[in-house]
Amino acid sequence: MTPALPQASDILAALGQAVFVWDIANDAIVWGDQVTSVFPGIPAERLATGAEFAKLIEPVQTLRTAALAQTSPVHGADGTPYRVEYGVRMSAADPVVWIEETGRWFAGPDGRPTRAIGSVRINNERRARDEELTKLARLDPLTGELNRSHLIAALAEAIEETTRFRSTAAFMLVGIDHLARVNDAFGFDVADAVILDIGKRIRARLRGGDVLGRFSGNKFGLILKNCTIDDMNVAAERFLAGIRDEVVPTKSGPVSVTASIGAVSLPRYARNTDEAVNRAHETLDAAKRRRAGSFATWRPDATRDAQRRVNIRVTDEIVTALNERRIKLAYEPVVAAASRERAFHECLVRMDQGDGQVLLAPDIVPVAERLGLIRLVDHRVLELVVAELAAAPDVSLSLNISPDTTMDPDWWASIESLMQAHPGVAERLIVEITETVAIQDIDDVRGFVTRLKNFGSRIAIDDFGAGYTSFRNLRKLGVDIVKIDGAFVQNITRSADDRAFVQTLIDLARRLDIKTVAEWVQDEEAASMLRDWGCDYIQGRLIGLASADRPWGAPPDSALPAAS
Repeated sequence: MTPALPQASDILAALGQAVFVWDIANDAIVWGDQVTSVFPGIPAERLATGAEFAKLIEPVQTLRTAALAQTSPVHGADGTPYRVEYGVRMSAADPVVWIEETGRWFAGPDGRPTRAIGSVRINNERRARDEELTKLARLDPLTGELNRSHLIAALAEAIEETTRFRSTAAFMLVGIDHLARVNDAFGFDVADAVILDIGKRIRARLRGGDVLGRFSGNKFGLILKNCTIDDMNVAAERFLAGIRDEVVPTKSGPVSVTASIGAVSLPRYARNTDEAVNRAHETLDAAKRRRAGSFATWRPDATRDAQRRVNIRVTDEIVTALNERRIKLAYEPVVAAASRERAFHECLVRMDQGDGQVLLAPDIVPVAERLGLIRLVDHRVLELVVAELAAAPDVSLSLNISPDTTMDPDWWASIESLMQAHPGVAERLIVEITETVAIQDIDDVRGFVTRLKNFGSRIAIDDFGAGYTSFRNLRKLGVDIVKIDGAFVQNITRSADDRAFVQTLIDLARRLDIKTVAEWVQDEEAASMLRDWGCDYIQGRLIGLASADRPWGAPPDSALPAAS
């Protein structure tokens, strides 16, 4: 037996829908019988006219009429379709019922709406889902605070507001100290628990109207409204104390952490989000360098700003010199201490400024390291050194590489391809590594040294004695040459302490079958002492300072590119 089809009004009511006809000209609305299933508890008179119904609508009462006005009229029997969403409730104490209205409106002779027909349906689930998606798009999934993009948007609004109303605010970056250690010791889940707990502690100490967001993995961003520079100090100490004074309970046990804070005053010292973020970052880094768990606030610094202008200029000069092939080499001889025969030449970087002036390595290398350009410089120096070695088969050369370059896979790829493309070059190349690298990254450097020695190249530790590398580490690395720091060598004729230090280094190196080079040898008396102590090689003013002239003849036709 075929079941009877329910009335259309019953179906609509069961689906939470109702139909209507709206006489716009007279502002009268006639609803179907199912209207009470959509708007329960709302008196019929509040639904009888467009004006009365609009009073129930949120967030803007004109949403329905605006939906009609925003659609272009379609003349004809079918009318113009429209769609609008809005909330409805009788009072602020009642829950909002979210409504989706779809219909068609019909125009009069003047083209304006005179009548509309349509249906409304309850849309609470979809609205809740949309709100949840919006919330997820705004909030950090771990802490539930604003994510970075929305924190930056709130920061922009705060800067605009303080500028317009001549008020003050503060932007702070709170960085959890040594979070990587927590990761290593306990795992990422415990580190996440620490981040979540710190976020809650900061939130508990905020005032109404202040904004909190997660800026990055271990950093929170704070926007403190109506906050003077004096207020910043008080607030920062409140946050720092709240973090350091209690341990964080985790599943792996209590974890003690501290945080550091960098802050900038708005809009006095930051008139846009880039300035605010950069300056807060700068002061946070300064606070961490000074002492973990401290606070720093950004203030103008003429010396710092002048140095930055110099950095920008020098950066441009170095990059331009690289592009224009104005990075050159100078060659400082290294000779056997006993016979004074040339053993090899150390290649030192020079930068031709194009006006006859030349910058020396001490002017170039520290700046290039600080500005992140040293690997580019070292790549170019490698090409130049290999070109010289390939053009002069009887020459041996050494080149210095910076700590960053030691771990640079691109530099290794370059030297590997050049060694393979130019047989016989590797055996005449000495790579000098600064001592500080060996002590900090002993295992990584050992791998680097081993690969170079497999090509036949020799490895030297430069400026030995200036850092903390032990002879045990020298043996572990398998280096061929130790270059004794010139600061100890230059005074051996006058200082008993320096004499004892240098003589001990030479003796220990000889026992480990490691050759020694004494740097900064000034006179014959010092050279004789070093020879008698068993030093293998010497270099410095006595032997000859670095020169751009090649002792072995004409330059190569061109710098050799890395082999493809």
